[in-house]
Amino acid sequence: MLEPSGEAETVVLADLRARGLVQDHTDWTALSDRLAVGPTALYCGFDPTADSLHLGNLQGILLLRRFQDAGHIPVALVGGATGMIGDPSGRSVERQFLDTEVLDANREAIGEQLAGLLDVGADGPGMLVDNRTWTEPLTLLEFLRDVGKHVTVNTMLAKDSVRGRIDRETGISFTEFSYMLLQANDFLELHRSHGVDLQVAGSDQWGNITAGVDLIRRRTGDHVHGLTAPLLVRADGSKFGKSEGDNIWLSAERTSPFAMYQYLLNVADDDVTDLLLRLTLVSPEDCVAVRSAHDVDPSQRIGQRRLAAEVTGLVHGVGVLPAVERAGEVLFGSRPITEVDSATLTLLATELPSSARSLADVLEADAVDLLADPVVGLAKSRSEVRRNMKGHSINGVDLEQRSSLVGEADLLDGRYVLLGRGRKARHLVVVSD
Repeated sequence: MLEPSGEAETVVLADLRARGLVQDHTDWTALSDRLAVGPTALYCGFDPTADSLHLGNLQGILLLRRFQDAGHIPVALVGGATGMIGDPSGRSVERQFLDTEVLDANREAIGEQLAGLLDVGADGPGMLVDNRTWTEPLTLLEFLRDVGKHVTVNTMLAKDSVRGRIDRETGISFTEFSYMLLQANDFLELHRSHGVDLQVAGSDQWGNITAGVDLIRRRTGDHVHGLTAPLLVRADGSKFGKSEGDNIWLSAERTSPFAMYQYLLNVADDDVTDLLLRLTLVSPEDCVAVRSAHDVDPSQRIGQRRLAAEVTGLVHGVGVLPAVERAGEVLFGSRPITEVDSATLTLLATELPSSARSLADVLEADAVDLLADPVVGLAKSRSEVRRNMKGHSINGVDLEQRSSLVGEADLLDGRYVLLGRGRKARHLVVVSD
């Protein structure tokens, strides 16, 4: 058996510290020694409260990924059981229960996302597990005897996730109060069945993690480890990963790659370095270099562009980036739409207001009529367009500078015509088959 290296911390722990990804931990030296002995199995849990994870979850996924890339064994847990209960951590009110059918669909969708970012498939060293597998067969008496017996109410009341809810008028139900015990039992089960010696998560899970560490010590005599990272927030303290109250989802159906890229392209300068460190696989040294280049001329948004490309490429694949970047350039005026390829035009058709029309309705049509069409909605009337021919355009060219008739040469890729008003209002006409 290999012996611990005796180093103060392993490379992966040094990397986490350099990235600002360490908030709470058990015994740092003991954890470093355990990692130095050889491949260590670790887990992070994700409850299927929706059919997609969101950008805030990416930090937890990449915690597993960073250990995986250092030779350790990731275990991604999708909480089919705990998802039925709802974690009270960080919440002021109780979650609405989801029925089994919805949870099953959510669990499957989230599992696919995790498998796309981690080696937890059939061919990978890691595992994708569902705590419903071992929780559902438990009887109430078994749970009370084997788990509840080893955790005092005093200890549970001292946890921030519980104490914060008790101090509120709404209080906390026994159902949510028991969540900590379920998660502690997950750690025990994974330790026994798969040799998991480390749980990682966001800092709001620290109370749940330590409950599991203590349960394992009481039940088995083994010493396991816990590690949390700071929650992902902006420099102003607001929650990261939301736009106008909505999550930025990892699912392309919920948040398109283009929308994710644009969201990241518009983060504040003060947030760029922290997000590069915590949400990408770019080395800490390169993150600092990117920030230095960014500071030379912040208006060029070098940091935001690197962040948007790294995160979007990681989540959706680097193959989406050329079309996403070109589409952004078209919408913000730095690239003529006449210079982009078919993939970019197809992407624009999903991101812009658009309408389908027959070839007969488009070819030789007067753009004045199209712009004033209520479906297009770029002008209230034809006379409004005629009064401001400079402010209305076909494929980025003002009507003042060209004929208002749509010719065959205006059909981009044979089927797209971009109508515009001013610098921002756009409508893409798509010739239907």
